[in-house]
Amino acid sequence: MSVPAKFTGQAALAKQTANAFDLKEHAYTPRAFTENDVVIEVEACGICGTDIHYITCGWREHDQFPAIVGHEIVGRVVRAGKNTTHKLGARVGFGAQCSSCRECDNCNAGMENYCTRAYVGTYQGPTGDKVQPYTQGGYADYYQGPGHFAIPIPDGLDSAVAAPLLCAGVTVYAPLKRYGAAKGKKVGVIGIGGLGHLGVQFAAALGADTYAISSSDRKKGDAEKLGAVGYINASDTEAVLKEHKGSFDIILCTSDQNDMPLNEVYLPLLKTFGNFISVGVPDNGLPHIGGALLPGKSITGSLIGSPSELEAMFKLALEKDVRTWIETRPMKEATQAVNDMTAGKARYRYVLVNDNYVKKE
Repeated sequence: MSVPAKFTGQAALAKQTANAFDLKEHAYTPRAFTENDVVIEVEACGICGTDIHYITCGWREHDQFPAIVGHEIVGRVVRAGKNTTHKLGARVGFGAQCSSCRECDNCNAGMENYCTRAYVGTYQGPTGDKVQPYTQGGYADYYQGPGHFAIPIPDGLDSAVAAPLLCAGVTVYAPLKRYGAAKGKKVGVIGIGGLGHLGVQFAAALGADTYAISSSDRKKGDAEKLGAVGYINASDTEAVLKEHKGSFDIILCTSDQNDMPLNEVYLPLLKTFGNFISVGVPDNGLPHIGGALLPGKSITGSLIGSPSELEAMFKLALEKDVRTWIETRPMKEATQAVNDMTAGKARYRYVLVNDNYVKKE
């Protein structure tokens, strides 16, 4: 099929206000196509918390508008450069990264997500193109990017279910795998939402004794269905510490709350030499860290995942039946969907779909 000269998406035309989003249809000319690129016709695109941070300028002020966000993109290849391995009609996905230098030490080690020279985000990343100087994302009909970052989607996964795995899924899978979540380890996952409901599943899939940690008992039933062997209501500090103090090997924090009880609850739960891994980033950053780190505990972060980690994650998801809990919405209803997400209505991921999306039973 022919690829249109302009792609059309649902864009923030200016800085947005949370719970009052107003996205508009916007057409743009993509950057010049190269033989390293593919163009996909988008079937589905997940709504990620990062999308909200960007269009509200929560992490940083910027003037790169109009902004089409979305970096959990699944679609069919409709154009492929001769330097790529993808075939027309193949189903592939783009996560939060669409390019890197491919030459630095990290890229050469298969850690393109930690590229030190030319990391490019799937949206809001520099293109070097005069017509379209920054990347636009997947709330759209088409997406163009380097074929190296177009990840094959396994036949056993529905496009809308697979889409959030490209960011939310690998964001929790990669650090759990890297820091040793496995049989005999005790892992806590803070926040049972878009990231956390996948974190619980992947920790359990890797064999760890997995506990869901939340601020109320509201999601206890869901946590059990997701594979958690225990549930911790962190609001009762005294009871939590009495039962679990110093017992966790890993705590994965998917929450972006600005007032999290890091020093009061979460760090004391770790064993000596345990790891607190933050993948949720509050607008105000993590709280000030007190003496709770002194008993040999570590705080670290993790940034999405590399192409090879994405492929390994998809393999595990198929083997262990890890599935995103989703609700699909038509792409043209993006405004209502992001408003509903920020209102806390998602259980646990909204996915925008175009007319070409066909649900797999």
